Amino acid sequence: MDILQSMRDILQAECEAIRDIPVNDSYEKAVDAIIEHVHRRRGKLVTSGMGKAGQIAMNIATTFASTGTPAVNLHPSEAQHGDLGVLQPDDIMLLISNSGKTREIIDLVRLARNLYSDLPLIVITGNPDSELARVADIALLTGGAPEVCPLGLTPTTSTTMMTVIGDVLVVNVMRLTGFTREQYALRHHGGYLGDKSRSKE
Repeated sequence: MDILQSMRDILQAECEAIRDIPVNDSYEKAVDAIIEHVHRRRGKLVTSGMGKAGQIAMNIATTFASTGTPAVNLHPSEAQHGDLGVLQPDDIMLLISNSGKTREIIDLVRLARNLYSDLPLIVITGNPDSELARVADIALLTGGAPEVCPLGLTPTTSTTMMTVIGDVLVVNVMRLTGFTREQYALRHHGGYLGDKSRSKE
């Protein structure tokens, strides 16, 4: 097995998948909705996903929080055992499921909208015909590229797409809210990034 050739093939496949992410006005709508609910109405962004998608959802939440947009991650199973109480009327949700069929996320939609019927939902999914895409206010599609996993099963390419889409949202919210280096420094008191954010260089 040629590891270097395999690496080249994987990088090529994932690069192509990123280039094929559908670019449309859904992103502008998603960014505007996050700014409206979090920065104007003083709600927060609540992310959720199950399994590997849940780990991406948590990463997106922490990246938003560290760049001036209050965000938390809600585990969809724990939501059924009281953690749903983290939701407030002016919040907005970002739900992630490659298949758009993840039962725990579908259940979370039902529970969240039972609590607040007009709670807006942004969805990241690879399946435009899924139940989750249908109930979303805004659907951000990954393009549905096949996984680079040799079994075609392990979340690999799909989680890369989810991460990239999260980056698009974070960077554009930062840009439109005018988030500054000084504001970044106030949220980063330790480590290399904290030092760098306070550097005059």
